[in-house]
Parts: sequence; C-alpha cells; structure tokens
Amino acid sequence: MRVIHIPEDLKLDQSQPIQVYEHRSSKSVERQQITLHQNAFSFLTDGKKEVMSTHSTIAIDPTQFLVMKAGHCLMTERLSRNKSYRSVMLIFSNEVLLKFIRKQRVPKTVVSSQSVFAFSTDVFVRNFVDSLLHISRLSKPMQSKLLEVKLEEIMLYLSEMYGPDFLHALAANSDRATQKFIHTVESNQLSKLTIKELAFLCNMSVSTFKREFNKQFATSPIKWFQHKRLAYAQHLLQQEHRKPSEVYYEVGYENLSSFIQAYKLRYKATPRQHRQG
Repeated sequence: MRVIHIPEDLKLDQSQPIQVYEHRSSKSVERQQITLHQNAFSFLTDGKKEVMSTHSTIAIDPTQFLVMKAGHCLMTERLSRNKSYRSVMLIFSNEVLLKFIRKQRVPKTVVSSQSVFAFSTDVFVRNFVDSLLHISRLSKPMQSKLLEVKLEEIMLYLSEMYGPDFLHALAANSDRATQKFIHTVESNQLSKLTIKELAFLCNMSVSTFKREFNKQFATSPIKWFQHKRLAYAQHLLQQEHRKPSEVYYEVGYENLSSFIQAYKLRYKATPRQHRQG
C-alpha cells in the first residue's frame, strides 16, 4: 500500500495555507500510511477512525474529532452500519498556526510531545463543520478569506474549552529556521538595524529575507517596521506624555519632519494632536 501525502495527493492547491477537504468512501482501509505535510483537523461524520502515531493510538467515532500534527501516522478507516465513511478535513500550515499563537498571545504552557488530540463533537463543532462545507463551495478567493477566520474560530473555541496546550504541542519542533527568523524580526522591531543587517543575522540574502518576511508577516519589511515604530511612538505620546521632539529618534527617524509626516499619514493626526488629545 503506497504512502498517502497530504495535501499533495488530495489534489489541493498547495499554495493555500488553509484548505478544506471532504472525504467519502465505501471501502474500509487498514493502517494506511499517511504523511501529513501540514497540520489538520479531522471531523468524522460517518464511520470510525483510528490513528496511530509515534506516541499514541486514538480511536474515534462521530462523537469525537481529531487534531493532528504534521508528520507520519497510520490511519484506519472503518465503515458505519450504512456502509459508508465520511470525514471533513481542515488543513493548515505551521506558519498559520504560529501567526495565530503570536496574534492571540497564547500563554506558553508545558509543551507536550503528543501529536494527535481528540476532542468531543458538540453542537458548536457540528455547526462549525457544516459551515466549512458551505465555504468549500465558494470561489477560491472567498474561501481563502473565510477559512482564515474559521480556523481562528475553532482554535479560540478549543482553547477556551480545553486550554491552549494542544496549540503549543502542534507548533513544537516546527521549522526551527522559521521560529528563529520570527524571533529575530520581532525582537528587533524597535531597533535601528537595516534590512541588510537583519538579513545577515538570519543568514539570508536580502532578497531571500524579503521573500520570507512577506511569507511570515504578509507585508513588506518597510511597512511592518514602520507600523510597529509608529505604534510605539503613539504609546509614548499618549501614555507617557512625551514630546514629538523627544521620541522621533527613539522610534527610528532621523529628523522630526519626516516623523511627523509619516505619523500623520498613518493616524490622520499629528503627533502633537495625539499628545494633547
């Protein structure tokens, strides 16, 4: 039996970081070798599933669903009494997962080595799966926008219900180069390092650095750093009541006039107006 590579062998668009796939079958499968190149939710709606990973074996019926970390596993699919098997997969990249953890500031927990998690299927989850199927019938651009929101929705719900441990377990041992890149960028967001210097710290050429930056942060380095520095300037002006002339150099501007111009373009108000307001 050949190895199934997901998402490649499902004929999905590999350029998309989040995708939905509905799987139907009238044949049982015993210990199919699966290579998950991305993380996945597997919502079982008919039949039974068993997943064997390096750390555990988990068997579920439609009263439960799985969250699986990228990697290798053996998967068994058994038919229901109606002689059918049906599941819905929500497949997502490590980059999307790390972005969510950063955005929501998910508190760090003791990282488990577990790679497969089972959760109960309640009314919320059943409605969630129905919504995924509706989204899968829309245009690709619309799917992309809505699936990002839906992935955040289910992650927030599960974190609230069960705690965030599973998120850090999924993210653990993901691409270390990616994690190093993100840490280097974020820890230097208020420094005066040039793009060339940051690329050197990441052991990249400038062009590779820019491509990786756009991939991880969905914007250019210039825009990202400018927004971060102006946000910090706003904090200094409004919360610490500092003068514009005292903060412009601290947030990376060589002169006051260029700082005022950039600030006004960003916030539709001058630094002085924000300080007084």
